[in-house]
Amino acid sequence: MKTNLLILFLLVLVGCNSSNKEVQQNETEMEKPTSQLRHVVLFQFKDTSTPEDVDTVEAAFEELPSKISEIKGFEWGLNNSPENLNKGLTHCFFLTFDSEKDRDTYLTHPAHVAFGDVAGPHIQDVVVVDYWMK
Repeated sequence: MKTNLLILFLLVLVGCNSSNKEVQQNETEMEKPTSQLRHVVLFQFKDTSTPEDVDTVEAAFEELPSKISEIKGFEWGLNNSPENLNKGLTHCFFLTFDSEKDRDTYLTHPAHVAFGDVAGPHIQDVVVVDYWMK
């Protein structure tokens, strides 16, 4: 009889513990975004901008992730496509956000506004595309 009660107690204990793990796992999965928002920025610099000016803009953009916590991913690079279809756009900056709210916070963040003041005088053209990754 004691053995049966002990086995029953252990089964109940194991059952409670594993459903608790399922609840914790489901809560963790719900916190993770199922998709991420990508923000692609392409720049064409003015012919009058010096290499130092371009370096300053690059460095200022690179600093944004350390100043704006909503940026979840950041990378950038220079066009090197052999197709010659870039229409003068040379720089690609690629940012990742968890939500449109985070992206909107970034857009109006004082650090981003200040970046615009640094970059603006040197930008001939800019293209921005946002999309939810699939």
